[in-house]
Amino acid sequence: QVQLVESGGRLVQAGGSLTLSCAASQPAGSDYDFSDYAMAWFRQTPGKEREFVAQINWSGDSTYYADSVKGRFTISRDNAKNTVSLQMSELKPEDTAVYYCAADHSLRVVGHISTDQYAYWGRGTQVTVSS
Repeated sequence: QVQLVESGGRLVQAGGSLTLSCAASQPAGSDYDFSDYAMAWFRQTPGKEREFVAQINWSGDSTYYADSVKGRFTISRDNAKNTVSLQMSELKPEDTAVYYCAADHSLRVVGHISTDQYAYWGRGTQVTVSS
């Protein structure tokens, strides 16, 4: 089991940049280390389904992005600090959403874009991009 807490969301102007962070913690005696988990970011706006944004594999050497953010967003992780980040640039009003961090220890490769594939979720952080 892993607990995830997102931070960094705020109001930003279109064209600006923002970095979100997700801190992971696990109970003592957990069967898995943070480095065992594939990590991902999803986002959701009211009335819409939660959509995939980016995924990073356990080691950090493989990433996968939604077409809508490719070239503008960068996902990274620091296994020593148990954190995953999402650097967002060239932000657009349509990037406005609650951003969620997700994790799963069974995903060994990238390309997992369904919410059903991730067992653990944070509570989200609001990103608002003004035009």
